[in-house]
Amino acid sequence: MTEAATENDVSELSFEAALKQLETIVGQLEQGNVPLERSIEMYERGAILRAHCDQLLKAAEAKVEKIQVNQDGSAGGTTPLDAE
Repeated sequence: MTEAATENDVSELSFEAALKQLETIVGQLEQGNVPLERSIEMYERGAILRAHCDQLLKAAEAKVEKIQVNQDGSAGGTTPLDAE
């Protein structure tokens, strides 16, 4: 499987599906029962899945930043999600 094909495959996954695949990969790698070549392939896929999850989380954060309600219930401006 080429990297481009893997990235295209991953780009269609929801956050939850990508995270589940990533958790499966991590679990298999942690067990240490995977041959070296397969471990490398799995690690590469895991890196792509992690980047995809990160991208989806950043997109969700941007949406949340756009949503702010004033105390009176009217729509307000934007505030970064991690603002204190």
